[in-house]
Amino acid sequence: MSALSRLYRNETDVDFVSLWKRGAVLSGVLVLVCGIALLARGLNLGIEFEGGVVWEVDAPGVEVQDARDALRDVGQADASIQIVGDDRIQVRAELAQEADEVAVVTESLADLAGVSTNDVSFSDISPSWGDEVTEKARTALIVFFVVIAVYISVRLEWKMAVGALAAVAHDIIVTVGFYALFQIQVSPATVIAFLTILGYSLYDTLVVFDKIRENENRTATAAKLTYSELMSLSLNQVLARSLNTTITSVLPVGSVLVIGSWIMGAVVLQDFAIALLVGLIAGAYSSLFVAAPIVALLKEREPANIDRRERIEARAGSRDDARREARAIEDEGRAPPAEPAQQRTSSATRPPPGGVIPPRPRKQKRRR
Repeated sequence: MSALSRLYRNETDVDFVSLWKRGAVLSGVLVLVCGIALLARGLNLGIEFEGGVVWEVDAPGVEVQDARDALRDVGQADASIQIVGDDRIQVRAELAQEADEVAVVTESLADLAGVSTNDVSFSDISPSWGDEVTEKARTALIVFFVVIAVYISVRLEWKMAVGALAAVAHDIIVTVGFYALFQIQVSPATVIAFLTILGYSLYDTLVVFDKIRENENRTATAAKLTYSELMSLSLNQVLARSLNTTITSVLPVGSVLVIGSWIMGAVVLQDFAIALLVGLIAGAYSSLFVAAPIVALLKEREPANIDRRERIEARAGSRDDARREARAIEDEGRAPPAEPAQQRTSSATRPPPGGVIPPRPRKQKRRR
């Protein structure tokens, strides 16, 4: 049977306990890289958060340097200029632009793109709007963590709440660090995607925790396995479900990114889809290699689980001793190995025990 068939029959036997150490190293590296990126490079915040004025115009074939050269004569050479979508030029400058300065920049961009000034869009956004959105997002995040921690503690136990929140924090750091590392612009749609990630991450984690609780209630199964082994068994049992959930979630998000953003040029969809795609992948990973090992580590320190591990190890040691004893008895009952050819002698010439050779019997004379 192929590995794919075993996976969808829930018959996999992946040793997750041995993989958790590698997962811890990988997660540590990811968090470290993302943390350094956030501190060193920071986030590329959109105009909605920093405030300012922005011009946008469709300019096929125009490069960023061309736009910068065109705006040099009107005093905007230091403005933030980038290409959004396939061929749309975006110019972002600080606030307090006079009306005549706005008109001059608009006319310069229109001449550069070969369009009329009516085709150049202009927006003036105050940073107070971005501050308000940031404050509400922060409040929503805190409330989310508190409510989820209380719910999981009551529904399951506090150790599982710790593992689940650690996985969610891991996913947020990785996703935000991804934006900082590649300097992808953060827009309000990105913030919405960040909050959406939390639900996806918790769904996979709670599926795993519910399965481990179900297996714990099965006395025959729980008595034969340590808690880490029981967790590994539960992960194998929900592995196909987790992969199916992730794949069915990633496919539409990938379609939004490819078709909506890259083909149709909807930049807002790109901001939302990239964050959601990275968060979905990180959430599927953290359920298996962040939340599960943290819970297993905390549960293994409970007295009941320590006693269970000692009993299982004692039984395993007794079985090993019995196998070694049976093997020794079997080895003793085997025939000794044959002697080398040069040391073998025939039975006629071999001296009897004691070293005394009996006399040769006399031949009887035949009667005539």
